[in-house]
Formats: sequence, C-alpha cells, structure tokens
Amino acid sequence: MPTIGSIIRAIETVAPLSFQESYDNAGLVVGSCDDVARAAVVCLDVTEKVIDEAIAQDANLIISHHPLVFKSLKSLTGKDYVERLLIKAIKHDIAIYSAHTNMDNAWNGVNFKMAEKLGLSNLSILSPVSQQLLKLVTYVPLHAADNVRQSLFNVGAGCIGNYDGCSYNSNGFGTFCANEKAHPYCGEIGETHREEEMRIEVILPKYLQKKVVDTLLQVHPYEEPAFDLIPLENEWAQVGSGVVGEFPSAISEQDFLYQLKSAFQVKCLRHSALTGRKIRQVALCGGAGSFLIPKAVSLPVDAFVTGEIKYHEFFGREKSLLLAEIGHYESEQYTKEIFCEIITKSFPTFVCYSTKIDTNPINYL
Repeated sequence: MPTIGSIIRAIETVAPLSFQESYDNAGLVVGSCDDVARAAVVCLDVTEKVIDEAIAQDANLIISHHPLVFKSLKSLTGKDYVERLLIKAIKHDIAIYSAHTNMDNAWNGVNFKMAEKLGLSNLSILSPVSQQLLKLVTYVPLHAADNVRQSLFNVGAGCIGNYDGCSYNSNGFGTFCANEKAHPYCGEIGETHREEEMRIEVILPKYLQKKVVDTLLQVHPYEEPAFDLIPLENEWAQVGSGVVGEFPSAISEQDFLYQLKSAFQVKCLRHSALTGRKIRQVALCGGAGSFLIPKAVSLPVDAFVTGEIKYHEFFGREKSLLLAEIGHYESEQYTKEIFCEIITKSFPTFVCYSTKIDTNPINYL
C-alpha cells in the first residue's frame, strides 16, 4: 500500500503547494506522511458526515478541495465545528489533506475540469501568474555539457509552453586558480587554468529550484560549479487563475445557459441581461472568481462563468459579455474527479472513494 506522503506527492506533482495563493492553507492539516494509506475519501468540503463515511469505509485519509483550517488555532477544545472535526479525525487516526488554490491554478486543475464538463476546447489560462520562473545559468567543460544539460532536463528544467528540452548554449572559456585546500577536476594547484566551457541557460519554475540545483551540483564535474539563478518577470502561461476555451460553433445565450444548468446541475442560475449575442469564446473560474471579470472583459470572450458574483458586479458589463453565476459548490463539485484520476493513475490498486455526500451548505427553496 502507498503511504499518505506518496499520495500527496502524486497530487502535488499536478498542483504544487507553491501554486496556492498567499491567504490559503492547502496541504496536510492532520496526520503523518509516513503512515500507510488504507483507503481515501475525496470531497469538496470536510464535514462530520464525510468523516463518518471515511470511518465506515476504513479510510484513514480524507482529501478535500477546501481546507478545513484557514485560520491559526491556539487551542483545540471543540468550541466550533472546525475544532470538533479535527478532534474526531485525530481520535480515529484519519489524515486530512487539502489541495485548494494550488489546484485552482494548476494546468488540468479545477477550471480545466469545468471546461471539460462544458465541452470547451483550445484551452488557455485566463490570468497567468508572473514572478514564478527562474533562469539557471551555469558553465560546464565541453565534454560534460551534454550530460549536465540532459540531467537538468530530466528533473524539470528547460520547459517553455508546449516545448521541453529548451536551452541556450554558447562556447567560451573560464579561468580559475586552485589553492592548496582544493581538489580541482582539472588544472594544477597554484596555477591559473584556462578551460574551454559551454554556458548553458535553462528556465525552471521556482518550486523546482532545490531539485534542479541539487542535480546540477551532483552531475557537474567541478568541485565548486559556478551558476546563477535569475528571477524572471515573465508570465507563466501554464499556471494561473481561470480558463478560456471555445465551443466548436457559436450557440445562443439561452442555449448556453441551459447547457450550464445541465452540465453543473444548477438549481438556481443567475445571469446578466440577454442581448442576443452568440456564445463561442467562454472564460471560466471555479469558486469565487468574480475578481477575474475585468480580465475577461479585456479579452474577446462572449461569456464569463464563475461560482459567485456580487450584486454590483453585474452592472456595466452588458455590452461586453454575458455573466453567469452557477454557485460555488456547483462550479467545483467535479474536483473530486481530479483527485481520483490522479490517485488511480499513480496507484491503480489503491481504493479511492468519491464521497456520496452533498456537502453544499446552501439550500434552495
């Protein structure tokens, strides 16, 4: 059986914790990564009924989208539902892990699942993140350059969009003089040495920095390799908020809204005024995504769909695009499928239950 830590690593391969927003608390809240996982229950929200379901299924791991704990706790006395659920999980030796905004921002994450359910294609990130990329520059003797470069590629460096194995290389020479404490790979102690070298440049995401640098130090032949890590301002088109996609052909606003109701099992759909426009290009964001309305307006999209839109945010957009609010739970309900797909792909024989409990706290009359 896999450990809880190995299951978490599989999820974080898709949605690293570094993708989460600053206010978030994704990750392991209760439990030990070293424990063997017997079975897992996946859910949108952790409730007492979900914990009872895990107990009944002999599952010692709950994986949720929304974190049970958002604010720091100074005591654990059961004074509110969060503390009561934590105590119950601990008593029954159940670990609780959440992948929240890191899964929202991930490629093939929450918003991509929404687009899949709606039948959209040609997907791209609506609002890509920036300041999450680094450039690694290092200098390698010519005969070792191919091995060092490939080793960096093997641990995730050198990916740009739909291309991997990306690097820039230029030849030159380096000089150094080893002192009596050194163990030089080439050259003599006390003598200035000149070595033909290749300058290798590769891009990497910040979350891979340690892994890439550790690999460089391991495979580089020099005792003390020279390298630079340069922060980049570039947008990272593969990570960020929301998704933009398109239908094969344009449909009417009314047909689009009925398709939304059906795909997401919406009981009460709120939308802006109909204008007779055709809908083909659509922007999506699960949960409370109204902060992306200005971004959607700036693009050539016909509609923007999210889980929550405030009253005043409906004003002034009529000529730009159709706004549709389908409910927070409704927009993110299929996140459970993402968790099960990731786990089953990595651990085909591991038992992963998608909760049968509707954890939506909102009811409709």
